[in-house]
Amino acid sequence: MGSGGACGRTMRWGLPLGGATLLLLLLQAAAAQASPGSACSQSTNKTCQECLKNVSCLWCNTDNTCMDYPVTKILPPASLCKLSSARWGVCWVNFEALIIAMSVVGGLILLAITTCCCYCCYCRKKKSRKPDKSEEKAIREQEERRIRQEERRAEMKSRHDEIRKKYGLFKEENPYARFEN
Repeated sequence: MGSGGACGRTMRWGLPLGGATLLLLLLQAAAAQASPGSACSQSTNKTCQECLKNVSCLWCNTDNTCMDYPVTKILPPASLCKLSSARWGVCWVNFEALIIAMSVVGGLILLAITTCCCYCCYCRKKKSRKPDKSEEKAIREQEERRIRQEERRAEMKSRHDEIRKKYGLFKEENPYARFEN
């Protein structure tokens, strides 16, 4: 019977906000893990795999350069490397594909959450239209009590009528009926 008003709203946004927070913490942790001795520029003109062994490095395919990932920005600026040529984490995914894939996954998650919320609201409305088992039981018991009360009332009326007949106090249907003859 209680609604999950405020609690439901905070739980609904908890997962996306937690995921975004986790992503930012991972980016900061990745930047902090880079050892000062192995700078990303030392891997320039080597392979992408060697560059990306250090999680704080960014590989640019256009000029085969390995550079420090700009952790102050979410996406590397075009002045460093075009998004279609930038690689981070793995060599086979560029930033454009990563952005598109993350957008699609995020959209699907939002669509799933919206669908679930709409479905739950629809089911809650549907349940509120018909009474549940406890309400049905209460209605049934109330109807049984009303029927027993009517039976007792009729029984008491018949007993009172018998006592009135016995002592001559019975009221006739119409007191003026004897004067009609």
